[in-house]
Amino acid sequence: MISREPTLERLATAQSLLLAPFGLNESHLTRALAAITTNKVDDADLYFQYTRSEGWSLEEGIVKTGSFSIDQGVGVRAVAGEKTAFAYSDDISEASLMDAALTVRSIAASGQNRRVKTPARKVAGSRSLYGGQDPIASLDSTAKVELLGRVEKLARAKDPRVVQVMAGLASEYDVVMVARADGTLAADVRPLVRLSVTVIAEHKGRREMGSGGGGGRFGLAYFTDDQIAEYVNDAVKAALTNLDARPAPAGEMTVVLGPGWPGVLLHEAIGHGLEGDFNRKGSSAFSGRIGQRVAAKGVTVLDDGTIADRRGSLNVDDEGHASQRNVLIEDGILKGYIQDAMNARLMGVKPTGNGRRESYAHVPMPRMTNTYMLGGDKDPKEIVKSIKKGLYATNFGGGQVDITSGKFVFSASEAFWVENGKIQYPVKGATIVGSGPESLKKVTMIGNDMRLDSGVGTCGKEGQSVPVGVGQPTLRIEGLTVGGTA
Repeated sequence: MISREPTLERLATAQSLLLAPFGLNESHLTRALAAITTNKVDDADLYFQYTRSEGWSLEEGIVKTGSFSIDQGVGVRAVAGEKTAFAYSDDISEASLMDAALTVRSIAASGQNRRVKTPARKVAGSRSLYGGQDPIASLDSTAKVELLGRVEKLARAKDPRVVQVMAGLASEYDVVMVARADGTLAADVRPLVRLSVTVIAEHKGRREMGSGGGGGRFGLAYFTDDQIAEYVNDAVKAALTNLDARPAPAGEMTVVLGPGWPGVLLHEAIGHGLEGDFNRKGSSAFSGRIGQRVAAKGVTVLDDGTIADRRGSLNVDDEGHASQRNVLIEDGILKGYIQDAMNARLMGVKPTGNGRRESYAHVPMPRMTNTYMLGGDKDPKEIVKSIKKGLYATNFGGGQVDITSGKFVFSASEAFWVENGKIQYPVKGATIVGSGPESLKKVTMIGNDMRLDSGVGTCGKEGQSVPVGVGQPTLRIEGLTVGGTA
């Protein structure tokens, strides 16, 4: 059997779903782009998308809701300088495509009409980071309901104090194709699954919640009995721990962050500040600081869209550029920002494979993929033992950051009070307040246990949501402000 190169295979899949059913071919895309570039523009692209989604949720022992949807459409964009004209339609037809092209051409209406030489066709390079299977079809409906039932039974069997279990199973099959004014043609086939577990435990009239879950770019067969048990253990453990939690002390103190999901603090407090649009406009606390020390020695932060099967990974971004492993901070020195095509052009640098959009109905912008800090050489137990008095935070809930100042506020969903190197008791109500750039300089110990999250992250920016990954090793940070309830 002869197989096609993966990039060409993805392109063929995209054409079969997004062009052929509507009587379109590559020549129609070329004509639409030529219509846009008749007037002077710096860039233009067409973004086709077909998305099939399914979701199931369980509560009170029964599957209460199930959903299935199909969405498809095309977004058409023209860019001149800092200006963007954008139109989209859920009608994929030659008429709609040309209408959108003529509409966005108005961004350069003041320019002179000109002859446009049709650029040579070139297929964008990409990676093969995940399979192209449809995860929705990887299990039948009965098996999906049974999977959620196993979650329910396992969680309740863990401890009699578990009084409520909620679980959700989501699958998505996403096919995109990008045609650019320079002749580039790119496509990606993106599977995505996620299993989430939330439990509520009750004891002596007190109720507490815990959660677990994960996923990535693969089929539903990933959720084996062992994997389900791990998620359930995480959720039940968190709920039971919080049943014993005391009010959190407040004040300035040493804070140790656990590995994995606590990297969401890094994502919010530092990652957003390293996105190209904020830095081009000078609104980030990191603007104009390339080559300067912005963190303690040993701190190396990456944004990496090339990790196999990860939730935040992409074979190509939503502008047709191959994803990359971008070093943002190296040994404390700021090395670069993450870029989409427009901001890269305006800043005189190359795109970094971070042009992302929520759907065909949205414009791309610089967005993170999998953002994490590399590990150091310290034993995590040694780091916790080094705390004289302080907080050990192992899980986080919500948070927010001011990009301009870099200041952040995060709530710890699972944390412990430590004295003289020993964990004393769990605490609740702890909020961690600080400045992203300043906090990086206060990192004094870096663990050798770097871990990525389990595959649950979704990042919001300017009303758009995209799947992302986070990660970090155990970190000791000095002088953070903890707002508590004690």
